Amino acid sequence: MQGYHSGAAGGIVPDTFRIVRSLLNRLDNVETGETMPELAVPVPEWKQEEAIAMAKLAGAEICDQYSIVEGGKYVYHDDHVKMYMENTWNANLSVTGADGLPPIKMAGNVVRPETSVRLSMRLPPAMDPTKAEAAIREKLTTNVPYGAKVTLKGGHAGAGWCM
Repeated sequence: MQGYHSGAAGGIVPDTFRIVRSLLNRLDNVETGETMPELAVPVPEWKQEEAIAMAKLAGAEICDQYSIVEGGKYVYHDDHVKMYMENTWNANLSVTGADGLPPIKMAGNVVRPETSVRLSMRLPPAMDPTKAEAAIREKLTTNVPYGAKVTLKGGHAGAGWCM
């Protein structure tokens, strides 16, 4: 496979990053960060009580300890209890690496032949990692946009933890 000039192939050949974006949207909600329902587990009452107590104890320091751009907002900016639960109990997706994207200084008007991403999905403490991996695999390989080829590597499924 090869890349094509966007003037020749744009609008005909699907951009690989569009496909990646579409697949990522299956794993988490781009607006809220809420992950796919298959990764949700019941929250024990003690954990919800802990979240309320810890959010009250930490206050804004729960997020203010992390620098973000001036004027930026944290996820669940005004709800420290929700923020605590998202950090300690709920699944969370991070894109930790990417290949196939040229550096900006070298990027041209090309529809690239492939894009690869490395993903990390932090799991809830009570989630079976084998079950989670199977659910994620199904989301990423079923009805792939434009019939694109998806290859999954890794298999580093590990259990979430709760301190």
